[in-house]
Amino acid sequence: MTFGTPQQPVNSRQPLRGGPRKLIPLAIAVWAVLEIWLLILVGDAAGGWAVFALLVAGVAAGSYVIKRAGRRAWQRLTESLQPPGGPATGAEAPTATGASGGGNALTMLGGLLLMVPGLLSDAAGLLCLFPPTRSMIRKAVGRRFGRSAGGRAFAQARMQAPDGKVVQGQVIRDDERPAPRADDPQLPR
Repeated sequence: MTFGTPQQPVNSRQPLRGGPRKLIPLAIAVWAVLEIWLLILVGDAAGGWAVFALLVAGVAAGSYVIKRAGRRAWQRLTESLQPPGGPATGAEAPTATGASGGGNALTMLGGLLLMVPGLLSDAAGLLCLFPPTRSMIRKAVGRRFGRSAGGRAFAQARMQAPDGKVVQGQVIRDDERPAPRADDPQLPR
């Protein structure tokens, strides 16, 4: 007889842990083997210097894309922090909302994939940079995270309770006393 631990029935199944996450290391290994195999094929067909030039060009293009997207994100941040009737800068800078029409996450991911050595990652990076496929990827990811538990948790973490109620996803520290509110009836007048 054991005390303190509940006994489970013999035929109960343990929930599977990890699920698709267990396949991530395998997918990374398969991806790396495919990248190396493709580089060897290109090296046999075009020569070692051509492969080296492709890899250097990918790193250069990826760093340019990331630098450009970072500048655009910084410009959007500074524009959003300026007051609506802010001071004129003299020469009008191009707006950050230009032709991209969205965030820079996929652009930066595309640049990062271009910088990773390999031809498959370059193709995936170019798909993230090409506007029609970028919008398709953005919509597919939006639908995926809109329906998943991760999307709901993200929305819950953004909730605010102005009336003082505890909202799931917020942290309340017990070691600090809250500041008294002005409309508190227990305050001396």
